[in-house]
Amino acid sequence: MSPLCPPGPPHRVKDPHQLIAESGADLEGHGLRRTMGLFQLVCFGVGAVVGTGIFVGLSDSVAEAGPAVVLSFVLAAVTCIFTAFSFAELGSAIPVSGSSYSFAYATLGERAAFLVGWCLLLEYGVSVSAVAVGWSQYVNELLDSLFGWQLPDALSAGPGDGGVINLPAVVVVMMAATLLVRGIRESAGATAAMAVLKITILIMFCVIAFTAFEHGNLTPFVAHGAGGVTAGASLAFFSYIGFDAITTAGEEVRNPRRNIPIAIMICIGLVTLLYCAVALAAIGALGPDAVSDKPAALSLIVDQVTGSTVGGGIIAFGAIVAIASVVLAVMYGQTRILMSMSRDGLIPRVFERVSPRTATPVANTWIVAVVFAVPAAFSSLDVVVSLTTIGTLATMVAVNVAVIVLRRRNPEVKGPFRVPLYPLSPVLGVGFCVYLMYGTGWSTWVQFAVFLAVGAGVYSCYGRRRSRLAGRSGA
Repeated sequence: MSPLCPPGPPHRVKDPHQLIAESGADLEGHGLRRTMGLFQLVCFGVGAVVGTGIFVGLSDSVAEAGPAVVLSFVLAAVTCIFTAFSFAELGSAIPVSGSSYSFAYATLGERAAFLVGWCLLLEYGVSVSAVAVGWSQYVNELLDSLFGWQLPDALSAGPGDGGVINLPAVVVVMMAATLLVRGIRESAGATAAMAVLKITILIMFCVIAFTAFEHGNLTPFVAHGAGGVTAGASLAFFSYIGFDAITTAGEEVRNPRRNIPIAIMICIGLVTLLYCAVALAAIGALGPDAVSDKPAALSLIVDQVTGSTVGGGIIAFGAIVAIASVVLAVMYGQTRILMSMSRDGLIPRVFERVSPRTATPVANTWIVAVVFAVPAAFSSLDVVVSLTTIGTLATMVAVNVAVIVLRRRNPEVKGPFRVPLYPLSPVLGVGFCVYLMYGTGWSTWVQFAVFLAVGAGVYSCYGRRRSRLAGRSGA
């Protein structure tokens, strides 16, 4: 080979046993404390999932699929369920903070792991921006219900939506960061309380909306054909993003090998039932046209059904709490992913430092908050949602493949949960993810390809050279 084209690094795979030992899988590791039980973990998962996707994104999914949006939610849920099996097995076998990144490092190698971590910047990081943008819409809805006044567009929307800066979006990101740096016990407690509240609010919405339910509003059911259902599922999938954040708590959960898979299954099942009920109630009450492309659609529906702004104001308040909890939970997941990558030397060491006083990565958290407050302030929700969706689906493909590789390469590394119908289940998981990726559209694929190319460049210029695994192996 020409000296101008030196060979790349060897295929570096991190031994799963080493990964578990370094993280203190069943002990206290790296200054983190095991304070979360099963209930808190389930609430954390629900807190990471239920938010902008259902309170704001429902209207976009209905615009694509019509009344068949219920099928779109089911299709997105099926995609998540197959992948959730893989997450549950890996989370019980390798209970560490790195989630998809660590699973890829132990199976697919360092290059793939870095790109998975890079994609997680979209899932955990950029989705914070998307969620914060949706939070701003409901803040205005609540202000209108209470005082008949809203923030001006210049201060509540980015340039792409006719404003200058989305100030409420920045505020909610900074509020979440402040709570996160105080400690995981406080963050988990707040997330649990907000999760219970938002489930209650959505059940209340269903009760009110079903009082005005009319079967005629559901016909024609598949108004936009199978293509509309698929496109709606690609958008509805955003409503499920976050359940895998449960695995990022692997080093702060009591009995993680048991509690992580149970929490994932409960979270997916509960959220799917809730979403289908909300979608059916919303469309059955007023029809798809009243929901399609309407910001703060749930509040508007309750206002029209009850003839009062009080109910809509309560829904808006619930949405504000719900979306704030997503910001909190997703930012938590992002900081733990970065902490794991920093431990391996693939990104700067500042991200792995844990405060001995609060047992949280303080500098990491504030860096994440500042960086992702910028797109929250200036981005359009639609652009951010599409990129987040395709990035998340790509990481899910990697997780399904990782299960197969781990079983073949390290069959002795296993936890109490095993993927049912193996290997059919992870193969179907890959297939469904690729199918939904196709539905995101060619422009999103182009943006994603550019994003991956940048990530590959960052790895080549920084991560590959500073990898601690390479240093230990002499590569």
